[in-house]
Amino acid sequence: MHPADPAIRTCDVLVIGGGPAGSTASTLLARQGHQVVLIDKDHHPRFHIGESLLPANMPLLDELGVGEAVRAIGMLKPGAEFVSPQHSHTQTYYFADAWDKSMPTAYQVKRADFDHLLLRNAQAQGVEVHEGTRATELAWSGDRQRLETVTSVDAQGLRTEWRPRFVLDCTGRDTLLAGQLQAKQKNPDHNSAAIYAHFRGARRLSGHDEGNITVFWFDHGWFWFIPLSDGATSVGMVTWPYHMKTRGERGLQQFLLDNIATCPGLSERLRDAEMVTPAEATGNYSYTSRLSHGEGFLLLGDAYAFIDPVFSSGVWLAMSSAQVGARTVDTCLREPGKAPAALRAFDRHMRHGPRAFSWFIYRMTNPTMRGFFMYPRNPLRMKEALLSVLAGDLFGRTPIGPSLLAFKSLYFAVNLGNPLRSWRAWRQRKRNIRPGSALPTGS
Repeated sequence: MHPADPAIRTCDVLVIGGGPAGSTASTLLARQGHQVVLIDKDHHPRFHIGESLLPANMPLLDELGVGEAVRAIGMLKPGAEFVSPQHSHTQTYYFADAWDKSMPTAYQVKRADFDHLLLRNAQAQGVEVHEGTRATELAWSGDRQRLETVTSVDAQGLRTEWRPRFVLDCTGRDTLLAGQLQAKQKNPDHNSAAIYAHFRGARRLSGHDEGNITVFWFDHGWFWFIPLSDGATSVGMVTWPYHMKTRGERGLQQFLLDNIATCPGLSERLRDAEMVTPAEATGNYSYTSRLSHGEGFLLLGDAYAFIDPVFSSGVWLAMSSAQVGARTVDTCLREPGKAPAALRAFDRHMRHGPRAFSWFIYRMTNPTMRGFFMYPRNPLRMKEALLSVLAGDLFGRTPIGPSLLAFKSLYFAVNLGNPLRSWRAWRQRKRNIRPGSALPTGS
């Protein structure tokens, strides 16, 4: 072999990306006896945003064997607090009040520690892990239907040509395969960007509620406030493209601080706090892929779709897609005759999660929805069903469907009863999500 030629390797499953989706899927597949190789462009631990888990995460973390370790590094999260500038009170939802009472809490985690824990667990389960290794070339069959080989390059410049039986795209917002296949689409119903940083010395809620996430609405979107176990607090602003354009010559840090100052509740929490990480930004928050799978490959988690972080759904949707994806791959490899049915079921799962969350996300700035959140009621168990959604309980046997239908029907009825207000809210939302340069550059 010429020194410049890549080494040729085979494996059952090649996983591209070592975040929660990649680590979860690779662990489960290795347990099923498959030869699994995982490559990740980063070296772990590495910084990542998205620190808030959902109660539905916890049973899967226990299944993976890392539940107690996550609890040890995490900040207990009993619920979520909502703060609206149009209301004089705050509203807290507790996961213990959801339909299924068996998942009463979740955790806030530093993603560097959480992702590192999951990746090392995968390695301990027999997954061959290559960090600092980037997928650089994809070779397809003549009809571009089947992914034949993936070439990777490590930090030393060594090239490897992988010839797997199956590929899992867990590249997150890099959306490797969706980009290659020109399948990535901007979400026409949502468009936002975020600026975020960690603070130290923020004033938290007291007692049992100390670890709750808080969502602060403000005139141009919303803020997250996520307490972490090491004393830091993650704060992020999710806003519309038109507002990002008002940044002007201000750096990211100053733009974030200026906007925090316009939100009295958050500004008070951060009055004595110090920003301890550089402000960072990300745009194009909402997208989806036309396809979730193809012959010999699946797209998992954010590699398939992402909507908005308001309900902290990203990690859970990634890990649940990995759980179902691992079962799907196992079926495809062991029982090819059952592959079409397994892939259809996988596709339904992938579409269901974002769709279930997005109905609420698209309406979060509507005054009717805000009123529902700030004055919750439980006729026909509607509040319990809503809490089940907030807890990530979307894929189990909890019979929340009729109650959610009642909630949505009531929402539409109230909007119909206030046509002028509803029309104004609809028009404002259309203005908010109009295309624009959502991602600021520089710092």
